[in-house]
Amino acid sequence: MIYLIVFVLLLVAELFYFRIANKYNIIDKPNERSSHTQITLRGGGIIFWIAAVLYTVFNPSAMSAWFLVGITLIAVVSFWDDVNGLGQKIRLLFHLLAMTCAFYLANVFGVYPWWAIVIGYIVFIGIVNAYNFMDGINGITGLYTLAVLLPMLYVNHYVQPFVNIDFILYPILASLVFLFFNFRKRAKCFAGDIGSLSIAFWVVTLLLLLIIKTHNLIWIGFLIVYGVDAVFTILHRIYLKQDIMEAHRLHFYQILANERKIPHRVVSLAYFAVQLICSALIIALYPTMGWWIIALITIALSAIYSIKFRLATYP
Repeated sequence: MIYLIVFVLLLVAELFYFRIANKYNIIDKPNERSSHTQITLRGGGIIFWIAAVLYTVFNPSAMSAWFLVGITLIAVVSFWDDVNGLGQKIRLLFHLLAMTCAFYLANVFGVYPWWAIVIGYIVFIGIVNAYNFMDGINGITGLYTLAVLLPMLYVNHYVQPFVNIDFILYPILASLVFLFFNFRKRAKCFAGDIGSLSIAFWVVTLLLLLIIKTHNLIWIGFLIVYGVDAVFTILHRIYLKQDIMEAHRLHFYQILANERKIPHRVVSLAYFAVQLICSALIIALYPTMGWWIIALITIALSAIYSIKFRLATYP
C-alpha cells in the first residue's frame, strides 16, 4: 500500500512541476547538437529528488539524512545549471560535497586509505557525470536506470542484502513515473541535469554500498554499457581534438538516433535490454567467473561500438 501512495505522490508532484515549468518557461530549446526538434519542458527529472525526500520521510535514519543532503546538493546545483547555467568549478565543488555525504553514509572515512578514497572520488564523480552525458533521447535515462536498479534489487534479495529494499524501490517508482511522460514519440518532459545527475548520484550510492558490502568491484559491470559508450566517446572526441565538456552528437546512441534515424524509443530499449543481459550474466557467474565475463562483455561491446566509426557523419 505504501508503494502505491508513493507512486501517486510522485505522479502528482510531477504534474505540479509541469505547471511551474510552464509558468516560468523552464524549457529545452533544440539546437544543432540536440537529438530533438521541438521545445520541451526541462527538469522533469526533479521527480528523483522528490523520491529521495519521500524515502527520508518514510524511512528516517542517519543514512537517509546524509543521502538526502547529498542528493539535494546535486539537485540544487543541477537545477540552477538547467535554468541559468553555471561554471564547471562550482558544479565540481557541489559534486565533491555530495560524494562526501555518500562516502560518509557508507562509512568509507577511517576505513580505507586516503589514496583509495581519492580514487573513489574520481571514479564515482566521473560515473555521475558520464550518466548525465548519456541523457539525450526519449526514454534512455529512465529505462537504463531500471536496467541498473532491477539487478540490484535481485542481488539485494537473493545474493547479498546490502541496503533497505525501499532505497532501491523508490527510485524504481520514480523512474516509472518519469518514463510515463518521457518514453513517448514526443516527450512531455526531459530529465534535465537535475534528473540525470540526481538519479546518477542515487545509483552511485547504491553501487558504493554494494561494493563495500561484498568487497567486490565486479558490480561496476551494472554500468558497463554506459561505461563503454562514455569512455570510447571521450577517446573519440580527444582524437578529433574536441572539447570533451561541450555538447555533441557522437555517442553511439546519438549516431543511431540522429544519423541512422532509428526511433528514440527503439534505441533506448536496446540499451536497456543489453544492460539487463550483461547484468544477468554477471550475477549468474558471480563470484567464480565474474571478472572473465566482465572482460568478455567489454570486448564484445567495444566491437559493437567500433561500428559507430562507419556510421557517424562528423560535423
